[in-house]
Amino acid sequence: MRIRIRPAMVQDVPAIANVHVRSWQEAYQGLVPQDFLDAMDPASRAAGWERSVRSLPRPGRGVLVAESPDGVVGFSSFRPARDPDCDPERVGELLTIYLLPSALGKGIGRGLMAATVSGLADAGYAEAVLWVLDTNARARSFYAKAGWSPDGSAKQDSSLGLPLNEVRYRRRLP
Repeated sequence: MRIRIRPAMVQDVPAIANVHVRSWQEAYQGLVPQDFLDAMDPASRAAGWERSVRSLPRPGRGVLVAESPDGVVGFSSFRPARDPDCDPERVGELLTIYLLPSALGKGIGRGLMAATVSGLADAGYAEAVLWVLDTNARARSFYAKAGWSPDGSAKQDSSLGLPLNEVRYRRRLP
């Protein structure tokens, strides 16, 4: 499968929202309540992604898409780190990296991760962090293979209306 990774454009927003929802419904099955996953709707995610994409370019931020001949199959986003113990001038944050379930295991995630790490480094960050659900073994393995390591920080995020226990990963940037 030929994949092109590029900055997101406003016309990608419906596809980004679809990937976001479909990937959550697959990856978090059994990890978050099923009724929450079943209620997820791409239309409800689109407005937020449109704001994010329309606000670009902004220093230290980006949204990338992985595009196949059939359309967008994945995306990622990054920004200055939000954690109080991180200097947002030096530390970037990988906010999201998601693929359609049909795109898993084909190297697309590795390519998208490499492009995102390059984007973070190009933005001038020396390090990057990300937060991952503590029970998401597949994602944690993916991050470890991509050079990320747990840094000992943990939190409970209730911003979606349900408690999600997360651990922070960190890596130095090239």
